[in-house]
Amino acid sequence: MYLADRSAPAPEGAKTAPDRGPVRAPAVASTVLALGAVSMITDISSEMVTAVLPLYLIAGLGLSPLGFGALDGVYNGVSALVQLTGGHLADRVRNHKLIAGIGYGLSALCKPLLLFAHSLGPISVILTLERTGKGLRTAPRDALISLSTPPELQGRAFGVHRAMDTTGALLGPLAAFLILSLTVDGYDAVFGVSACVAVLGVVVLMLFVPSGVDPVPTPPAASAKATPAKATAATARDADRPAPVRLRDALGLLRLPRLRNLAICAVLLGLTTVSDAFVYLLLQRRTGIGDQWFPLMPLGTAAVFLLLAVPAGALADRIGRRTVFLTGHALLLAGYALLLWAPAWPALPFLVLALHGMFYAATDGVLPAAVAATVPGELRATGMALVGTGQALARFGCSLAFGAAWTLWGTGPALAAAAAGLLCCAAVAGFVLRPSAPQDTR
Repeated sequence: MYLADRSAPAPEGAKTAPDRGPVRAPAVASTVLALGAVSMITDISSEMVTAVLPLYLIAGLGLSPLGFGALDGVYNGVSALVQLTGGHLADRVRNHKLIAGIGYGLSALCKPLLLFAHSLGPISVILTLERTGKGLRTAPRDALISLSTPPELQGRAFGVHRAMDTTGALLGPLAAFLILSLTVDGYDAVFGVSACVAVLGVVVLMLFVPSGVDPVPTPPAASAKATPAKATAATARDADRPAPVRLRDALGLLRLPRLRNLAICAVLLGLTTVSDAFVYLLLQRRTGIGDQWFPLMPLGTAAVFLLLAVPAGALADRIGRRTVFLTGHALLLAGYALLLWAPAWPALPFLVLALHGMFYAATDGVLPAAVAATVPGELRATGMALVGTGQALARFGCSLAFGAAWTLWGTGPALAAAAAGLLCCAAVAGFVLRPSAPQDTR
């Protein structure tokens, strides 16, 4: 699927075909589409496990909400910490595909181990390793997407990738639901099928994702005028051997005002973003949905995300990423309000899941697109890892805090506190990223 930008004028130097006018390059690069296919397959595998995990741990193993909050936080916190390592390694070795492949491979190796773990300790270790793989692959993958896409189309490219990724998130819970319905020992069957699908994702990555992106060529005429032939050859050799990325360079990214402000806002908003698992558990208790329907709840979020990811990314490219990003958090706040105060309408689950999916469509791809506009190409994966790590660690803290508040005070006060915090943090983020400031994320 190629999304051509038909309204844009032909770029300078565009190739032309006889009697056919300019030949336009696709608005979404083949690298983005290949990575989208890998993410779709991998997400089918991951979401099969994620869809049944809360019910398996709480109803099957008797884990308390506080214990699940701690495990869910660690599950995401480990991924966040490893993102820094994955991003820095990808920039340092200048092979984003290699680091991403190691991450995908590690996650795939962990899936079959769930078949042999039937207590909290081994399951925690396996999930930690699986999240380590996710942390390794996230920043290199997003860097490949941004480096293969023109700056003015970053939002659309990430939107296409997230839409394909979300297709997997849509199919994964559906597969888990069907397996649980058709098998006696349903959880082990889910884990086994998930392992097979994860291996397929790694195979697609190795066969169809290129190892790097082509550099932007320098006009030959300008190069010839600027330097003699011998100097030009030396410059070409130097370009083939770029200076290695140092840890000091990575840490120095936080001195960039725009990137620093994006990281601050991602952390603040992450501190008040209740994890998906808790949202689904709250919705089940609020509406009385049966356990057999629980694995289908993520389908509502995924379906809306799938439909709106590309339009939201394109809209962010056109009107500004700040506006779309903050609007997404306003939609999440509306979902919290419905869970707190709306009557138990039959339509309540659909409304909450729709708002949840709209939140992800307006934020999940828009934030990395904004980060890509602030970070030089040779440090792209590191910059994305810095912001992603801050956001994920904040959500780790939110999982711990929300699980503790649920255990001590109940669901209502816990969610009310999260909603109040989200309102305050969104106001602060709106001020920090205000359009009149130099750090506008357009």
